[in-house]
Amino acid sequence: MNRRNFLKRAGAVACLGLPAGAMKAAARRGTDKPAKRNVLLIFTDDQRGDTISALGNPHIKTPNLDQIARSGFAFDNTYCLGADVGAVCLPSRNMLMSGRAYFRFEGKLGKNSRNYASADKPNFPDSMKAAGYETYHHGKSGNTARLIHKRFDHTKYVVHHNKFKSVQPGKIVVDDAIGFLKSRSRNKPFFMYLGVSEPHDLRIPAQEYLDMYRRQDIPLPKNYLPFHPFDNGELTIRDECLEAWPRTQEAIRGHLHEYYGMITGLDHHFGRLFQTLKDLGQFENTVIIFSSDNGLAIGSHGLMGKQSVYEHSGKVPLVFAGPSIPRGRSEALVYLMDIFPTVCELIGAPVPDGLDGRSLACVIGGRKSGVRETLFSSYRQCQRAVRDERWKLIRYPLINKTQLFDLRSDPHETKDLSGDPSQAERIENMMALIRRWQRKLGDEQPLTSEEPMPAQIDVEFFKKNAPQKTKQG
Repeated sequence: MNRRNFLKRAGAVACLGLPAGAMKAAARRGTDKPAKRNVLLIFTDDQRGDTISALGNPHIKTPNLDQIARSGFAFDNTYCLGADVGAVCLPSRNMLMSGRAYFRFEGKLGKNSRNYASADKPNFPDSMKAAGYETYHHGKSGNTARLIHKRFDHTKYVVHHNKFKSVQPGKIVVDDAIGFLKSRSRNKPFFMYLGVSEPHDLRIPAQEYLDMYRRQDIPLPKNYLPFHPFDNGELTIRDECLEAWPRTQEAIRGHLHEYYGMITGLDHHFGRLFQTLKDLGQFENTVIIFSSDNGLAIGSHGLMGKQSVYEHSGKVPLVFAGPSIPRGRSEALVYLMDIFPTVCELIGAPVPDGLDGRSLACVIGGRKSGVRETLFSSYRQCQRAVRDERWKLIRYPLINKTQLFDLRSDPHETKDLSGDPSQAERIENMMALIRRWQRKLGDEQPLTSEEPMPAQIDVEFFKKNAPQKTKQG
């Protein structure tokens, strides 16, 4: 192949984001087909967006994820769209694997209906297999995309750690992944999806990770409250029973200590996986994607779980790193279901039709600042929200209550501006936005109740009766 043709074909490859090293190797082989990159997708459970040190939290220890974040491209506004069940991870992981909003799910498994994305429609493993990848999945056994997992070449589940007294978070999954990488044939690139079950409670990290923190030095969330100020429709779910009302500062620090310990333990074992890729000479040819299924309150707004549309419960970390991925950060409004089409475009595979997710490759490549102007969130029948680059409106249909936050000046959602008369037009316009999103996604939940439930919380009742602190698990 002459130099002119090589440069022409190399330019076409570069548009797909393939690494320069792969193009040079292709030139040495006398072919215009560079080696495809591996793809490693790490997906944790209940890890809120502010839990990576390099992305802005100096109080948590995540040295291995820090290296990935510093070398790659981070999205600061990444969200789980929402859920129609208390186990938010179930629709979240199905949206990740299908690229579609949970309102469209039709798959059945046992007694559950519409909680699972169909494996007969476009999905992540099918697209990667069609692109020539060997596909591997290992992750949590419950509340996950079981129908689509069957489409992986290799799939297995890890037993949740609630039967142990302490754990090495993620170790079992990482051990098996390392074994697979060392034993596999390299005639194909790999797509590896590790959907671990931590830092979800039961939070019992090995003592070595707890000892890396001084509990009294861990700051409370900036939006810490002992009680949520009104009934959001989900105050007695299991997650909220992990700590008694009122949420004391001492109790919340204890939960955060264990939570940080779990994440630091995960980080340690992810580091072992990264080192294995280096030892095998595969690290430089592997795109690494790190994210989580949903966030978690742990004292924010007086809540403990993820059953809300506040930032702390909906927002997660998202980092892309590896060959051809530039260093950078973006404030684009992103869904987890965007990961599937993004990977397709990054590896040069076709993006399937009919997805709700959108490829972020144009943002990573610097061609666009974002792929959507607004973003919709939902939780069961009791909460809906929409946000743009600055403003966020939350609507509670069962109690006819609205909140409005200026995320630019109040990123922790502590100052509700819905009572300000000057914001009336903004609220009306954002309510209309919610309705447009609902029509687009097939959400039929009314935003106003003709017989609203009481919003007021009986504080004394909650103190004396429910929920009382219960065992994690």
